[in-house]
Amino acid sequence: MAEQTEKAFLKQPKVFLSSKKSGKGKKPGKGGNRFWKSIGLGFKTPREAIEGTYIDKKCPFTGTVSIRGRIIAGTCHSAKMNRTIIEGDHVIIGQCRPLSKTVRFNVLKVIPAGSTGGSGGKKAFTAA
Repeated sequence: MAEQTEKAFLKQPKVFLSSKKSGKGKKPGKGGNRFWKSIGLGFKTPREAIEGTYIDKKCPFTGTVSIRGRIIAGTCHSAKMNRTIIEGDHVIIGQCRPLSKTVRFNVLKVIPAGSTGGSGGKKAFTAA
């Protein structure tokens, strides 16, 4: 299911891998061989979470973490984790339970730094 690069075998806890039935296991989804969920709050589940092969128990789309509390928008200043974003990307993050000693937020949406919004470009200041 996933590319195993760690010493321990990674699996999603809500998916039974030794099933002898072959009907639903072909397609990813609610009844398939990959667990994913909608977090609500107007955020769509990314294609990578539905069709991907990564396993992350702290991911709000494929893990057991629920988003509640504050929703904040900002810019990424450091990228230290796996499968992450590039510095300078605009992100929307949501508050969740404490994931570690210092981490309390999860990235919900990434807007790449090179892309522009609906305005079509950068703001241009004109001399009056």
